[in-house]
Amino acid sequence: MAAIELTHETGFAEFLRQARCAWVIAKKNARVYYLKGPVVTFGIVFPLFFYLSFAAGHNAPVEVMVPGIAAMALFFTASAVGPLVTPWERQARTYERLVTSPASLAAIVAGDVGSGAVFGALLALLPLVAALVLTSAQLSAPVPLMAGWLLGATAFSSLGVLMAAPATDTPSQVMMLSNLVRLPLIFVSGVFVPHAQMPQWGQWLSPLSPLSYCADLIRVGFGGAAYFSVTVDVLALTGFSTAFMVAAHFFHRRTRDRAA
Repeated sequence: MAAIELTHETGFAEFLRQARCAWVIAKKNARVYYLKGPVVTFGIVFPLFFYLSFAAGHNAPVEVMVPGIAAMALFFTASAVGPLVTPWERQARTYERLVTSPASLAAIVAGDVGSGAVFGALLALLPLVAALVLTSAQLSAPVPLMAGWLLGATAFSSLGVLMAAPATDTPSQVMMLSNLVRLPLIFVSGVFVPHAQMPQWGQWLSPLSPLSYCADLIRVGFGGAAYFSVTVDVLALTGFSTAFMVAAHFFHRRTRDRAA
């Protein structure tokens, strides 16, 4: 019995130690990498003008425009940091020191995901608040919007960290891969074209995009109707977050082991 209790105590102490490592890594990312040019460009400027240029000729009502812009901003900001951190670490020759530190790979992935999620959730508030102030859009259901905001930020950040798994120290190569994945997810998400107006193949592919569920919850938050349901949206975003983090851990470990 004493041995079992000692094992439990040791395991809990190790968990706390790795949680602290993840927190330190998240703070390091925030201090070193946030608000760099590529992050701001791909996180705020690109999605804003991308959406406005598409919506300019569609005369969409503000109830459709605002949730779409908010979802796009969250998607790009939360997934903008993850693909860049690891290549920047490799460029600075600090990645090897990081993976040989007391922090486990799981703690490193968790720190990267956490920092990206917090960064995305906070920075994407800027267009959301601006839309609420400058347009007639009104927030009618804050709980679904908050759920979509937090779960979406986590899922998108996890996707960004997964995209950083290739063994390269060139950020442009990772961003090419990241955009190759992100852009199709946008077009089948219902952000630009409502699900009901999509062709049949688009409606089949829409459930494969985590942005579909995040945009659905944000739409409900502004008084719109859900395409899926709030329960399905929450469960789907939770599932995407878990799957992306597990995949990120697997592929980052494989890349690390091959380089060893």
